[in-house]
Amino acid sequence: MRKWMSRRTAAVLTTGAVAITTVVNALPAQAIVGGTESTQPYSFMVSLQYDAPRPDGHRCGAVLIAPQWAVTAGHCANSPTGAKAGVPRGWKVRVGSLDVTNGGEVAEVDRFYRRHATYDPPGEDIALLHLRNPVQAKPVRVAGTTPAVKTPVRILGWGPSSEDCEDFDDSTCFSSRLREAETEVVPDSECWDEGDATSTLCIGRLTPPVGPGTTDSGSPALVRAGSEWELSGVVTGASAKGANFPGLYVDVTKNSAWINGIVSGTDVPPFDPVPNVEGAAKVGDCLGSVVRTPTARPKDPALVLTNGHCVPSGRPAPGKALVDRPADLKKPVTIADTTGYTRTSARATRLVYATMTGTDIALYRLDKTYAQLAAEGAKVFRLSTVPMRKGDRLTMAHGFHRPSCTVEAVVPHLREDGHQQDRAVRYATGGTCVSRPGYSGTALLAPDGNTVVGINNTHNRDGEQCTDNNPCEVGRDGSVTAVKGRGYGQQVHQIAACLTGGSRLKLSRPGCTLASATSPSSTAATGTGQP
Repeated sequence: MRKWMSRRTAAVLTTGAVAITTVVNALPAQAIVGGTESTQPYSFMVSLQYDAPRPDGHRCGAVLIAPQWAVTAGHCANSPTGAKAGVPRGWKVRVGSLDVTNGGEVAEVDRFYRRHATYDPPGEDIALLHLRNPVQAKPVRVAGTTPAVKTPVRILGWGPSSEDCEDFDDSTCFSSRLREAETEVVPDSECWDEGDATSTLCIGRLTPPVGPGTTDSGSPALVRAGSEWELSGVVTGASAKGANFPGLYVDVTKNSAWINGIVSGTDVPPFDPVPNVEGAAKVGDCLGSVVRTPTARPKDPALVLTNGHCVPSGRPAPGKALVDRPADLKKPVTIADTTGYTRTSARATRLVYATMTGTDIALYRLDKTYAQLAAEGAKVFRLSTVPMRKGDRLTMAHGFHRPSCTVEAVVPHLREDGHQQDRAVRYATGGTCVSRPGYSGTALLAPDGNTVVGINNTHNRDGEQCTDNNPCEVGRDGSVTAVKGRGYGQQVHQIAACLTGGSRLKLSRPGCTLASATSPSSTAATGTGQP
């Protein structure tokens, strides 16, 4: 991502079952700071509400531009699979109210269109929301020209009253009441390095701070046209120069041809194909999968598998394991349906096991049995008892698509930042299986699509040897190789032999080779990766 996302990040990028962390794992874009509470409603002001970070349900701002159309920031309109155009689930808008919890008109969003799959360039970080039924509220007109520097602007939003506000549960910081501020368009140089500005408006000021804050992405910048308001911009993010203020707005005027083509029906993009991502689980900040061993019984508590480096309470030390600990996941584990939205969820009751020695795995016990999850329609994967080998075909079971590849090599040892895993698999160069931030914990599936044979965990980001995020391969002769971009997965066949009835762990069982809580580190380092 470009640096415009670097500080006051653009928006919540999660929805349904699986976080869309391929782009960025971020909090919502900022809202109005330095303003006052609005006393009169704006008929065209919209609160977009789904998968909200706040208790009051607000996720982003949006602006009504036609009875069945609203415009917002592109990063506010995310489906689990990252589609540019498609049918959302559970998205609604509240139109024309001062309060995000009551008043105005409520309508369902039945389709969305984003200009880009990512949010770069920021000047095209824009999306259209189509409402299932038209609303009675009066829309705002899109401005015909870009406002000049020093043009007075009114900005609106439901974000924090101060740039120091961080707690979404704090109603004194994140009020459900609309706020507004009077400010102006400032030179691009206050938001961008020279030559970087592209279809954006720089609006607000640094001292005293006035501009958009958290959960105001998609909210409007309004200019006067006689007695009426016109829409000139919608919030995309913070200044690219490192300061929180002024803020960056998409220049809606420069996107008007794209908007008009869709609203008029003359140039409507087709819906993106929706891959089958059934069973992808969200486990804390990582991905994962619900797995069962060949001997597991329907009444046993279900187990969810992810990476050891994903344990929120701290990574296991080299040569050691975390065994039978209190669960440390703050949110429920969610399990996706075929389209990536949540099929069902369960709470983790116990961290059964986690290690980064020999392999990079963590197992959590859930508060639902395999039978209960099956009754709720959740996909449960079989856990393989056979190691992955060179030439094996794999599919990655993450929540946005199902890339496939082959095992290019089985690496004797993989080292990274003081940890070592054995017989890690390297993905074939040029294949569609890749490891990157956001893919941690992704299950590696056999060709049957039902059996977890491994788990994704790391890749070499910078070409360094054996450092954090830069794993190195160690041959049987001790030779060390590090190649930038290489991605790796870990073996899981060792797990089944260590589990007993009731989804409990017994490391002393015959055939169990997983590292114990006190086992010494026989070698150094590997595969941390990052969630």
